[in-house]
Amino acid sequence: MSVRKAVPTAMRLSWLVLFALMIGEFVTDLPGPGWATTFLPAMVVLALMVATTTLQARAAAPRGEPRPPVEVEPPVTGRWSALNSPADKVPSHGTHVYGQTYAIDIVADPETAEDEPPARPAFRWLWPLFRRNSAFPAFGAPLLAVADGTVVRASDGQRDHLSRNSLPGLIYLMLIEGNIRSIAGAHRVIGNHVILELGDGTYAAYAHARRGSLRVKAGDTVRAGQRIGSVGNSGNSSEPHLHVHLMDSPDLDDARGVPFTWRGVGVPANGETFTVEEQVAEARTGTVGGAG
Repeated sequence: MSVRKAVPTAMRLSWLVLFALMIGEFVTDLPGPGWATTFLPAMVVLALMVATTTLQARAAAPRGEPRPPVEVEPPVTGRWSALNSPADKVPSHGTHVYGQTYAIDIVADPETAEDEPPARPAFRWLWPLFRRNSAFPAFGAPLLAVADGTVVRASDGQRDHLSRNSLPGLIYLMLIEGNIRSIAGAHRVIGNHVILELGDGTYAAYAHARRGSLRVKAGDTVRAGQRIGSVGNSGNSSEPHLHVHLMDSPDLDDARGVPFTWRGVGVPANGETFTVEEQVAEARTGTVGGAG
């Protein structure tokens, strides 16, 4: 087992030990003072968790000079805005884990008339705490293959939860839900997802897809521009959006990030709006959605 796989496994075991100690303190009558039977071991476990988290990030960091950006097609059509972009900082999401060094998040941002409110609900400090996914224009938008390739993994059985785009919702996501998902493993963090093998040791990961929306399965071949599913709000997500990144392995616990650039778009910076015309995608492939 490689260090990159061993470290997250050790971290999850540390969490389990910590939970066992906490439960044991409440349901058993262990001999000796509480600091010796529970508090001290818990502090040791917490220290191990911090150490393993640091090691995990270091193990997943790229080695040597970054690879040249791999040029692929945009994964969506229409008007979108970028968030957490590698054009602004690397690693873009503050960590190298899961091969997401050069990951990007994008949200649908359709134009509206000057006298109309934005189509995408704004972040709220307090109320409403949560919103239904149907309120966001990204929800249900088509996901397109960024290149010709083979489906390595496709999973869409997780639910699409309510948004977390309020301050209390975001705090809950970061402090409680996010940590629980990390313990459960990468598949609970990225939610419903697709991983494509693009060739030359490059893989594309799509995260937070809509439940039941995937039109492909492991072993299928896809063409660039082909519809493979829909944008959702599953996994560790604050609102319906697409998280996508390239990496050097199909195993999220063992992958390192690979730089990308989208043909005709480049790498949009944080807050930058870009538009991909649908007819361009159709012209590239002849038809869109050939798998379903």
